[in-house]
Amino acid sequence: MKSMFSIQSLISLAIKPNLGTNFLSQTAWTILRVVVGLAMVHNGLDKLGNIEGFAKAYVEYIGLPFPVFLSYVAAYTELIGGPLLAIGLLARPAATGLFFAMCVAMYHHIKLGGFSIAGYELALLYAVSYLFFVINGAGLFSVDSLIGGWLDSQATGLKEEEELEVEAAYQTTR
Repeated sequence: MKSMFSIQSLISLAIKPNLGTNFLSQTAWTILRVVVGLAMVHNGLDKLGNIEGFAKAYVEYIGLPFPVFLSYVAAYTELIGGPLLAIGLLARPAATGLFFAMCVAMYHHIKLGGFSIAGYELALLYAVSYLFFVINGAGLFSVDSLIGGWLDSQATGLKEEEELEVEAAYQTTR
């Protein structure tokens, strides 16, 4: 029973967002999450439209091994991670994958055009947005928040059961 409690606590810690009390900031947080999440679906579909061309022009160009495989990884990270982030389900893991994809994109643009901000500014803005969600989670208006609240209520129920068991054991030893 104790190991179940620690697993639930670990899962709750991984998905439970930092919650502020300001309704407007949580609303803005939600809008940002939905926009940057759904925007990645288009990028993933573009990659899948010509995976070999993307692999050659982007992944192979920066010297990564297995360019076609990594191109599929990038495409599906965007296709799956974007909607997950948008609805706020497993937002931290989804944002982590998207953050690293944008770091690779920035590296490609810097290698191609140097530190000209015009080349990598969009990837930089996406990366910073995803890093925000890696750190803070999905916010109040998310599936993660619902699951985190449910896990907390389950953990509280388990804690109360354990306290009753300890008390009952104490009463029998008297």
